[in-house]
Amino acid sequence: MTTSLIVIFVLAYAAIALEHPLKINKSASALVGAGLLWTVYALLATDPHTITHELSETLTGIAQIVFFLMGAMTIVEVIDAHNGFDVVTRRITTTKLTTLMALICVVTFFLSAILDNLTTTIVMVSLLKKLLAKGEDRLLFVGMVVIAANAGGAWSPIGDVTTTMLWIGGQITAVNIIKGTFLASVVCLLLPCLIVMLRLRGRSVEAPATKPSSQLDTTTTLERNVVFFVGLGVLIAVPVFKTVTHLPPFMGVLFGLGLLWVVADLMHKDKEGTHKNTLTLTHALARIDMASLVFFIGILLAVATLEHTHVLNAIATWLDAEVGRQDLIVLLIGLASAIVDNVPLVAASMGMYSLEQYPADSFLWEFLAYCAGTGGSILIIGSAAGVAAMGLEKIAFGWYLRKVSLLALLGYLAGAATYIVQFKLMH
Repeated sequence: MTTSLIVIFVLAYAAIALEHPLKINKSASALVGAGLLWTVYALLATDPHTITHELSETLTGIAQIVFFLMGAMTIVEVIDAHNGFDVVTRRITTTKLTTLMALICVVTFFLSAILDNLTTTIVMVSLLKKLLAKGEDRLLFVGMVVIAANAGGAWSPIGDVTTTMLWIGGQITAVNIIKGTFLASVVCLLLPCLIVMLRLRGRSVEAPATKPSSQLDTTTTLERNVVFFVGLGVLIAVPVFKTVTHLPPFMGVLFGLGLLWVVADLMHKDKEGTHKNTLTLTHALARIDMASLVFFIGILLAVATLEHTHVLNAIATWLDAEVGRQDLIVLLIGLASAIVDNVPLVAASMGMYSLEQYPADSFLWEFLAYCAGTGGSILIIGSAAGVAAMGLEKIAFGWYLRKVSLLALLGYLAGAATYIVQFKLMH
């Protein structure tokens, strides 16, 4: 049975990694893989009651992640529908490329920690199209946005889906992950940013020659500000809600979503027709990326079978015996996340190592949050932020490899070294 499960998982994983050449959506591959794995497990196992119990436990954990992501994605869509992100983007004005680079990196870094790296990348790429006319300059800026978004998401419990998974799973806590990985994440961004700024010294911003005529705003300044700050406040308050109530994060984000819904409905109660419909949370719910949510469900269900059949424990034992050093094992997992999706990598790691052996906020989990979150920047296909940037700006894999990958690798290694030194000094 074990061999069959491993073969099915590897084939499903390969289909996910080769999504574009195969032209089969990775969500479909994940669901088929999960279905086959649980079917084989159910047919070849001896106790169906145990399998049903394990599946119920798995679904409970997955539901928490999916509900959290659904709530957070809806809040972001509502802000976007109200043009709320203009509150940030309209304040970025400069004539020097070096200053613009610093501003873009800082805004992306902190915005990613509050929202998520994918949404932040989309917002910042849209902004850069309005600020930079020269294609080569814009691509370099977009490459740095990918690095900054992933670095910013790694230290926040709500900034990257893998960090969120570890937070919801109890492997990390909100305050300690911020304290433990913030400095490493800063170094991960700072080193590449300084190198690029040195290259851009003395150059001025070349703005687009002709700007398209601005469309009539669909919302007022007051409405944009209210929705932006209420939505942002809800997301920031989720870790506080969990700490105070000890309830799962999804409960906090759904509670906050309800509050935002009430505010938005009251604000638009006198409006009518299509204009009002585009601003409602019902419309925002229809716009969230359900394919991504389905992918998470499929891949987490698939990984769960390997956990319940003790395959992941066997892999962890082998790694400990062959590699030995825990920091090197996690560093390799981070490098692997540049090639394959970091969600199943982190899900597998959560199944490989138990909380009894490695309690919350231990070196393993904090370092894994950093490495899995930032390692994806090394290749353009290694993170959701990179894939989004690739699609929005038509960035070639080879161009990113030549111009950005080495910068991302240097930042990744420098941040990893920073975390290890900091951990040893503090412990």
